[in-house]
Amino acid sequence: MQLQVKGKNLEVSDSIRSYAERKLAKLDKQLSDPVRVEVELAVERNPSIAANQVAEATVWLKGQTLRARESSPDMKASIDELTDKLLRQIKDARDKRASRRKAVDKHALLEEAAEAAASEAAPVEAAE
Repeated sequence: MQLQVKGKNLEVSDSIRSYAERKLAKLDKQLSDPVRVEVELAVERNPSIAANQVAEATVWLKGQTLRARESSPDMKASIDELTDKLLRQIKDARDKRASRRKAVDKHALLEEAAEAAASEAAPVEAAE
């Protein structure tokens, strides 16, 4: 997994960078393909926004892109929530791909059974 952590309106400290890398390493366990993950940490400058610590992530999978954004008053809490959201999205994408594969396999088996039944019935009709 290629992980890139960058900051917008803030300098990303080593402790926050290592925390994000440690938390997002959970994604690597769920993904089989080599993927690219880009995390952008930001601070909202608007004083009326209480949850001003923002974490955004983009995960480029094979044939699919997942995005998530979380904000809270604490950057580590934002990263935790972001990781949970991405894990849920990855699980849903994996389940969706698996169910499509099962549907295609089931459809192919039904077609083969119909062809086999038709080929067995054809000689009987020709004999009559």
